[in-house]
Amino acid sequence: MAVRTFAAIDVGSYELGMKIFEFTNKGVVREIDSIRHSIELGTDTYQRGIIDMAHMDELCYVLSDFSAIMKSYKVDDYKAYGTSAIRETKNTAILIEQIKLRTGIKVDVLSNSEQRFLHYKAAAIKGARFDEFISEGCAIADVGGGSIQISLFDNDALVTTQNIRLGVLRSMDMLAALQPRTRDVEGILRELIDNQLHVFKKLYLKGRSIKNLILIDDYVSSMLYHTGSKDRSFTADSFKQLCGKIKTLSPAEIASMYGINEETVPLLLPALSIVSRIIKITKAEKIWSPGVSLCDGMAYEYAEKEKLVHYRHDFENDIIACAKVMSKRYEGNEERNELIERIACDLFDATRKIHGMGKRDKLLLRIAALVGDCGRYISMEAGAECGYDIIMATEMIGVSHAEREIIANIVRFNKMQFRYYDELASQSLIDRASYLKIAKLSALFRIADGICRSYRTKVGDVRFSVKGNELVINVYTVDDINLEQGFFFRKASLFEEVFSIKPVLKYKRR
Repeated sequence: MAVRTFAAIDVGSYELGMKIFEFTNKGVVREIDSIRHSIELGTDTYQRGIIDMAHMDELCYVLSDFSAIMKSYKVDDYKAYGTSAIRETKNTAILIEQIKLRTGIKVDVLSNSEQRFLHYKAAAIKGARFDEFISEGCAIADVGGGSIQISLFDNDALVTTQNIRLGVLRSMDMLAALQPRTRDVEGILRELIDNQLHVFKKLYLKGRSIKNLILIDDYVSSMLYHTGSKDRSFTADSFKQLCGKIKTLSPAEIASMYGINEETVPLLLPALSIVSRIIKITKAEKIWSPGVSLCDGMAYEYAEKEKLVHYRHDFENDIIACAKVMSKRYEGNEERNELIERIACDLFDATRKIHGMGKRDKLLLRIAALVGDCGRYISMEAGAECGYDIIMATEMIGVSHAEREIIANIVRFNKMQFRYYDELASQSLIDRASYLKIAKLSALFRIADGICRSYRTKVGDVRFSVKGNELVINVYTVDDINLEQGFFFRKASLFEEVFSIKPVLKYKRR
């Protein structure tokens, strides 16, 4: 039986972790080793914006050990990801280059939304338990070193996800600055957390019933594992009692009783406070801690990419569901946007040989279609520019910052004059590959939007065919589409420039 070995490395805010996995040709994923090393990289980043030399030496020393362990297991492939401690340093590029030169390990930096999506995937792959929890009002609380991510589900659909910049290490750093002035450390911590969560509650929990909470973190979940619950689930009341018990124990007793290193107990206490306050504001009755980590998500992502396993849950639909909720929040024309999405997808498929893009690019086009008119909520006149700003300011789970910038530019250039690479690159970090995607997807989006120019839905069936150097678009409708025909040539010019094919719009009455 063929076996493939994979190593997942997490360069986290307060810990380095590596897990070794085996994948069989029968779709079985098995963890065969796990190594963890405590190192507070996040403290350097959050306080000074840069990782000091001592921590850098320690980081490279441990990663060199990881490299030797990978060789001993003869791993076929590996992936190393850095999270907020690496992402938020002032010298990220220099740091990554130093790590590669000194250890041979290439570290890629995850955006926050990509990191949380991997955590979410790792939990979702647990199967029946995950499906049971999200089938009714459910929140996923992902508590990290730098921030908290709270995602809300309703009837199996992801309805919103928000990042709150108050993680375990940030909380500790804030407390360290305040400690000389107050003895009520717990009260101050509770107030810090509540100030942040109150805004979330006011904006996103109003009128929403949350019965279940899925908890993803490194320390509370580990502690809960040692409390004896076979399915790793608890009631809110039992969790409250557990927190009360923890307060009566010394750090040594906590470490011994719950299988935690004594040096990490100080991280457990703010983590417990954060989770307790989340339970209070959501009013969740049941808590489930699947005990997953970023390394688990990385392994499942690799297995999915290599077609080693197949998962029942459709993660792409979660991303689309978030885009639809975003459109609704900004009073988008839901019917028209979904029509544009359908036409854009059909056009993408019909011209696949011309544009050469893949499945992920099609997803970006779908998202752009669904949120394309969100800027009109702020300004009718400057809707395209406002749409760009809204999209860039709105985190989309599972979509990287670079991909979000592609989506934002597709929306902007649907109405505004298209900008060429030198001008666009001077104002952002867009590379040539991303720019070409923006150009191609903008050309496709303009055609789809041009067909649906009117905000009254007129279009029924649309069929595309490429004949020589023409893209023939047959539109079947019962209405007059003179408006669409009148404006279409403006929309078609970019498509002709990008693909050297002239779009021709024809309509037939039904």
